[in-house]
Parts: sequence; C-alpha cells; structure tokens
Amino acid sequence: MTRLPAFRPVRTLVAAAVLVTAVPGLASPPATCESLLERFGSRLADAVCFESPDLTTNGAATTPPNNAIAGLPPFAFTPVTDRSVISPVPADKTPITGPVPGIQLEGRIASDPTGQARFLLRLPAAWNGRLVVAGASGTRSEFNGDWAWSDYVVQKGYAYASQNKGVLNLKFSTSADPLACRLNPASTLFVHFYDVDPGQPFTRWAGYMVEAARLARRGVEARYGREPRFTYAVGTSNGGYQVRRAVEIAPELFDGGVDWEGTFVQAAAPNLLTDLPPAVLNWPDYVASGFNPASTAAKNIVAAGYPPDIVHGAASLWANYWASFWEVTLCQWQKRLDPTYDTYGAGPAAYNYLARLSVSDVGDQLHAFATTGRIRRPLITLAGTMDALLPIDHHARPYARAVAAQRRGEEDGPAYRLYEVQNGNHIETYRATFPELELIQPHAQHAFDLLVGHVEREAALPPDQCIPRGGAIAAAPAQPGHCASLLAP
Repeated sequence: MTRLPAFRPVRTLVAAAVLVTAVPGLASPPATCESLLERFGSRLADAVCFESPDLTTNGAATTPPNNAIAGLPPFAFTPVTDRSVISPVPADKTPITGPVPGIQLEGRIASDPTGQARFLLRLPAAWNGRLVVAGASGTRSEFNGDWAWSDYVVQKGYAYASQNKGVLNLKFSTSADPLACRLNPASTLFVHFYDVDPGQPFTRWAGYMVEAARLARRGVEARYGREPRFTYAVGTSNGGYQVRRAVEIAPELFDGGVDWEGTFVQAAAPNLLTDLPPAVLNWPDYVASGFNPASTAAKNIVAAGYPPDIVHGAASLWANYWASFWEVTLCQWQKRLDPTYDTYGAGPAAYNYLARLSVSDVGDQLHAFATTGRIRRPLITLAGTMDALLPIDHHARPYARAVAAQRRGEEDGPAYRLYEVQNGNHIETYRATFPELELIQPHAQHAFDLLVGHVEREAALPPDQCIPRGGAIAAAPAQPGHCASLLAP
C-alpha cells in the first residue's frame, strides 16, 4: 500500500508514554501497534498501523489519497472522494476544535474470499469507553464517514471503526462489458461496479457490518485492556441500511443506531427497482417541456414517489440526480439482482419489476437482504423530504411502518424515532446550488447524542417529528409526525 510520508511504520514506532495517562483506570500501558497487530493475527491482511498526532481529518495521514492501494485500477479505492460524498462542502463539515492523538489501523479482512473487504479502526488516546461502528454509502470505502461521523465522534473520545461492505468501488469499462453501466443515458462512459461481480451478493452487506464490530471490539480490548461499555452503529444511505440490519440481527454487538437516509429493501413494491424506471423514462419529456412542473412527465415522476423539482435557470435538482444516480443505480441493482434482463437492449427505462417476478428470481434476490423492521435495539432514522434518490415516502416512512407493524401488540420494545428534515436531500453538497435545501448532517449528529443519552441514561427521546427549516430536533416539536409537504418555502 502506498501511503503518505506522515506514516510511521510499525517497526519504527516511538514509545507511547504520552498515551498512557490519557486512559483512566488502566493498570498497564495501552497496547502499541505491534501488539495490536499481533492480537489481530491472521484476521487482517496487508494491515497498516500507525500512531497519529491527530485522528481527525486535519491529520495528514487520516484519510489516504485516492488510488493509494498499489495494483488496483483508478477509482477502485477513493477515500478522499468518498468522505465528501455524504458530507457538506468543507466550509460546512464537522468542526474540528483540536487534534486527537491515537492509533489508526486498517487492512483487508482476511476471511473474505474476494479479497476486497476492508476494515478501519481509530483508537483515540483519551478513550471514553465506547465504540462507534460505521456503515458505508453506495460502493464507497471504509473512509466514507471520515467527515460526517469519524471527525464528530473521535473528538468526543469514541473509538471508531468502519468497513466497505466487502466490496471495492468501480473501474472504467466499455459498452462491450456485459456487466458495465453507463453513467447516464447521455454518457459514453461506462463503469464496472465491483459489487456486480460473482461472489458479491448484497447479502454480504449486513455481515460485514457485524464483522467490523467484532474486529473493532477485539482491537479495543487489546488497546485499552477492556471491551467497550457501549457500541453504536451509524451510517448513511446503504450504510444506513447496514445500521438497520445491525440492530435487527446483532443486538449482542450493538446498543443502538442512527441511520441517515437508509435504503429500504423489500421484495414488494416500492423498492429501487420499481421507483427508478419511471424517473428515467419520463426525464426526456420533462426536459422537452422546459422543466414544466405541470407537464405530464413531471407529474409521472412525482407520482413515482419523488419530491418536486427545484429549478434555478439551467440548474435543476432532478437533473443532478438524473446525471449522477438514477440510471446508473438502476443498472447496478438490476445487473446484481436480475442479470438476465437485457439492460441496454430492452432499455433501463423499460424495466418492469412486477413483470420480471415471473421470469426471474429478482424477488427472491431482494427478499434475501430485505430489512424487516424487527429492531432489537433503539434506532433513530433521519431522512430528508427532498431526497430524489431514496424518496422519503418509499424508504424512511415505509421502514417506520415496518417497525410499527413488527411491534404491533407488544407493550414495549426498543425505541424507534423518525426525524424528518424539511427540505433535506440525499446529497448535502447540492445545497450549494439550491439554497432551499437543508443539511441533514448536523441533525444526524445531534440524534447520535440523543441516542447515547437514551441508551446510557434512559433519557427520553424526542417524539417523531418534522424538523423545520433552520430548526432542530425538539422535545416538544411544532410539527410532530410527518412533514406536511415535501418542499417548504
């Protein structure tokens, strides 16, 4: 692995005396990189461990450069890009008030037969006795949450772990590649996602969230001499899906979770394979209408579950999603879950999920990694009303209903809350073009603190609510329940 000069190889680590006094109650000095690597043994491959003067992203070596792993093609490993995918532009990212010294460890999960599963662990010197395990959005790397989650929690003393769902990102390809997807209908560029390859079913996603927690607990115990008192799951988009599954299937490892715009997965409609084709199909006619919200095409897109468009001159919110997400996401999921469909012969826009149920096993494929709503630990969902990739009516709200259905007839159970962010959307950076949009990140971080208070001190969680523009999660919200409209002035 090619790394920045700030790395200090494990064989040349300086003494960690400065770290010894930072963790109260330790009877002996905390483990160094060398002993940490020994503790992981054969569980990690190609491991890199170093003592860092700053585990926040102000540290020169915290997030490695894009394409830093020798032997991989460009765009297979893109940590710097990945951390900016879910977080706001740098001016709005998590404030950093000072350095956080500690140890960073990363490497491949050796048990993965594909050789792609990766793991990251940050162990601050001033540890607060707790652990955060992060999911990864899209096909992003284990560094995806560096701005949004890691910077926030390591400054509070949490150990932080992350993983990449067991898969690398993408590589450029051509139209001759049967597994390649074009970037959008007007593009001549084709990319090959690693997660459509053999051995990469989406059922792996939940397993690697669980495995990251197990590995992280081992590292924490080796470093500090005891296991974490509490472990929390956090994640965005597909990483939010991982959080949901973590609190559904692994209550012995997680004490609670915060999912931010989590992907709702079910075999029944709605799902991504029912939602995306109408958006792709109606887009050309919407453009031809001059972005007319009264056009039939616009009405069809809204009827498919999407929020209204925002248009400023030549800039359109829907245009951003069309160019970067709609067709390429549809292609990626179709090639993974329904590979016999003729993607560019029959056409992505013509994909009919209900018709495909009788000629393929796509329904079984979705069911195999579906979210159930049977949460076994407290969970908070944050979702924006203007998400045009995972529309709130087809993802956050149905998952809330699934949780309610699972606990119907039960007098008590783990707390669940849905906090809707008025005018929030899937991509925080879009706010720079469309000031009507609101950031979700600060509310997600606040929700994390509320979750911790609930789990550790039995503090009551604020009720389900619509967070108004410029507002915050409130104990007595002005708008309890769902937001009345998807776009507010």
